[in-house]
Amino acid sequence: MGKIALTGIELYARHGLHAEEEKLGARFVVDVEMEVAFEGKPDALGSTVDYSAVFRLIQKEVTEQRFYLIEALAEHLAEEIMRNFPEVHELLLRVHKPHAPLPGVVRDVFVQTSRRR
Repeated sequence: MGKIALTGIELYARHGLHAEEEKLGARFVVDVEMEVAFEGKPDALGSTVDYSAVFRLIQKEVTEQRFYLIEALAEHLAEEIMRNFPEVHELLLRVHKPHAPLPGVVRDVFVQTSRRR
């Protein structure tokens, strides 16, 4: 098994509970680490997960749908990746909301979820 990671995927979207979050939108950051069996396989894209396709899936789901909670967004992304990429045996996914509307200075808020076949 080996690990493929996409970290720091920055996307502009409109997730959140508050009306201004839907109206104004904000920056969200997604990290995904995927366990894939590629050891000893040929030097060909078909022997691993196409991480550009994973990126496009994340980009589409984050920007074209709206969730009130980043927890729901993270769960949705994890399910979609596992459903669309059977090469992924295990994943760890984080959704960051670095500018969450809080009454103080907070560098980052994130949720994390994982899946395993």
